[in-house]
Amino acid sequence: MRVVSRSQAALSTRYRFAAMPARKGLLGLGSNVGDRRAQLQAAVDALPSIGVRVTASSSVYDTDPVGEVLDQPTFLNACVTVETELPPLELLDAVKRLEGELGRLAGEVRHGPRAIDIDILLLGDVKLSHERITLPHEQVLARRFVLIPALELDFELSTPDGTRLSDALAALPVGEGVRFFGPPLSV
Repeated sequence: MRVVSRSQAALSTRYRFAAMPARKGLLGLGSNVGDRRAQLQAAVDALPSIGVRVTASSSVYDTDPVGEVLDQPTFLNACVTVETELPPLELLDAVKRLEGELGRLAGEVRHGPRAIDIDILLLGDVKLSHERITLPHEQVLARRFVLIPALELDFELSTPDGTRLSDALAALPVGEGVRFFGPPLSV
């Protein structure tokens, strides 16, 4: 029987975590203030600085506002596939800091105008219900402006419980305006 000291066990545990492959995820990007496409591109360009590698971008879509504030400019939205070793809460903290660096103001009206919005939609097979974050994102199956660009990236995409995003899109009414705006963001 091999005896392992606590320090060896701790080192072994750290090594296992360090050697773990990056988890694949899906982020949603949105902006309706200023140069909207430039804001989305700035987010894609800055994500690697927080430990998030962008692997692909959907096309960009012009979308009608939804939620609590409907009287505001239209948004540009896109989805990006990513890889990261950050656990969910650390990823959330990093994304929120990045939003602030890119011009999102603290205390903005929920669902109101914003320079940048970065939502963690899916993170591998993680299912999480925490006071700060729900994974998959609680609206991922209910928003055309998320589903259309997400399915452009991977039509077979599903949530950890097996719900296909394509089935969710097919079940939604077509009233939420989502219009093609332009090619994918540069990755």
